Amino acid sequence: MKLLALVTDAFGAPGGIARYNRDFLTALAMQPIIGSVKVLPRNGTSEEQPPAPVEQLVPVPGKWLYAAKAVRQALTQRPDLIFCGHLNLLPLAWLISKLLRVPLWLQLHGIDAWERPNSITAKMAKKVNLVTCVSRYTRRRFLSWANIPPARVKVLPNTVSEPANHQPSRMLKETPGIKEKKTLLTVGRLSASECYKGHDRIIACLPQLIEERPNLCYLIGRRRRRPQASRSTHRAA
Repeated sequence: MKLLALVTDAFGAPGGIARYNRDFLTALAMQPIIGSVKVLPRNGTSEEQPPAPVEQLVPVPGKWLYAAKAVRQALTQRPDLIFCGHLNLLPLAWLISKLLRVPLWLQLHGIDAWERPNSITAKMAKKVNLVTCVSRYTRRRFLSWANIPPARVKVLPNTVSEPANHQPSRMLKETPGIKEKKTLLTVGRLSASECYKGHDRIIACLPQLIEERPNLCYLIGRRRRRPQASRSTHRAA
């Protein structure tokens, strides 16, 4: 089976969605039924090479250029399945699946599916063959507006690579003043464009929480940013 994956980002890109796509596509490619996986991202770099039989094509940032390359790739590859890695890419993925008459798999990551999108995307969502969500909450929010049989909507949660790195937990236990505290942890990228993650809301209510639990400690874990030189090189390329 040949698969064409249309994603926002995957190999060579930062962020949780990119990490999810890398783990998912790598695991999928290990299945005996899969012959090849072509990944067409909107963003990313060539710094990270995916394992065979996954092949990531050159990222295409422009919306119309991306759509044109996706259609060309689909007509050349003739995939047996289209994987749509984000709800925003659904109109394009649906068009290609109809053109080739192949099944369509949609992946939902969270806030992208919590509210009803535009009418075109909403109509296409009910025609998808399979939908996978990262959590039961996202599945429930999606089903609240999507006119699709619930049996087609599955939960495929985030995973942790093995072996996991336990160094941060050891560091916390050895840090003076933290070991004996009740720890509240948020793991996520700090970005002004992603304030919906709620870091600021937790910080705002910390005084009230500390009144109830004086030994409370709030920790924020974030991914280290890539070196500026790497990002500049990618933009220039």
